[in-house]
Amino acid sequence: MPFQPTDVPPTVLCFAACDATGGGGLQSDVLTLASMGCHPLAVATAVAVRDTRGVDELVALEADTVVAQARALLEDIPIHAFKLGMLGSVENVAAVAEILSDYPELPLVLEPALMYAAGDESATEDMLSALLELVLPQVTVLVASRYEVTRLASVDGDGDEELSSDDAVASLLGLGAQYVLLTGASEPGPQVVNALVGAQGVVRTDAWERLPDRYLGAGATLAGAVAAALAHGMEVPEAVREAQEFTWQALSAAYRPGMGMALPDRFFWARAEDDDNA
Repeated sequence: MPFQPTDVPPTVLCFAACDATGGGGLQSDVLTLASMGCHPLAVATAVAVRDTRGVDELVALEADTVVAQARALLEDIPIHAFKLGMLGSVENVAAVAEILSDYPELPLVLEPALMYAAGDESATEDMLSALLELVLPQVTVLVASRYEVTRLASVDGDGDEELSSDDAVASLLGLGAQYVLLTGASEPGPQVVNALVGAQGVVRTDAWERLPDRYLGAGATLAGAVAAALAHGMEVPEAVREAQEFTWQALSAAYRPGMGMALPDRFFWARAEDDDNA
């Protein structure tokens, strides 16, 4: 008789680009989800050629390859949540959106990951348009900075009028996202202020001490942590608060292995226990 585990952690299926630094992308999702007690299922959509200083190139995988990875997992393992990062191409966006449409009851967290969207501007515009049309109506929580929400919301505009972040969030909610977690890390001030906004307005606002460093994968860590908390069964406001606490702790314990940005320590709690034991 095959072994049947009695205590299986919640599973989260992630679609994202491989980031060999371990700072962002798929590797960030795996580390964050594992640290928060989930089992990560990792589907590669692209490969980022990068180091801790920046991205040199993004190579998208074929859509058939992305679909084959995901369908193999979905036919085998029950899923509790989805998390999306950089999908790499219009074809991949369409393919992933079709997969997601088969699981409308599951929470979906979207991180636009626009730091990877460099190079061919027309291809980037097409991919963002596809995200807005095909994926955003299925999103439970969009985790994005002010730059990212205005960039997304203005994709289909005429470009003559610059949107405010409030107008951009309202537009994205109108296009189907249930919630937008608007992050304030790129804004000035002694605190980072994040706001969770839903159809009825601001649901919660949280302020965090601003840390002094620059981080690779902060947004990915936050979005992955939201997905983990939702997979554990938390309601959205509670999940967002839990995810922010986890991310702040990971950033406050960050380290710099290379010559560029610092990397979040998603296993800060394990190293703290090691220090206490020592």
